[in-house]
Amino acid sequence: MKWQLQDAKNQFSKVVQKARHEGPQEITVRGERTVIVLSARDYDALRASRPTLVDDLLGGPAWDDELADVVGTRAKTPSRDVAL
Repeated sequence: MKWQLQDAKNQFSKVVQKARHEGPQEITVRGERTVIVLSARDYDALRASRPTLVDDLLGGPAWDDELADVVGTRAKTPSRDVAL
């Protein structure tokens, strides 16, 4: 359902209830689609299908053996003096 901002503000609890029971509620400002109010269940369903930053980082290209060896054998101490 579409709501004008002023109506949505005046009837916010109704907007929330409709989002929970009927689905996403669209809020417009001067006739322009601006905000969608979702139930927590709908929001969680959207988020569940998206990878997290950790998933993206771990899903990157695999390191070949040569790169893994270089990274594994590099010095564990800074290459320059970091004392001030």
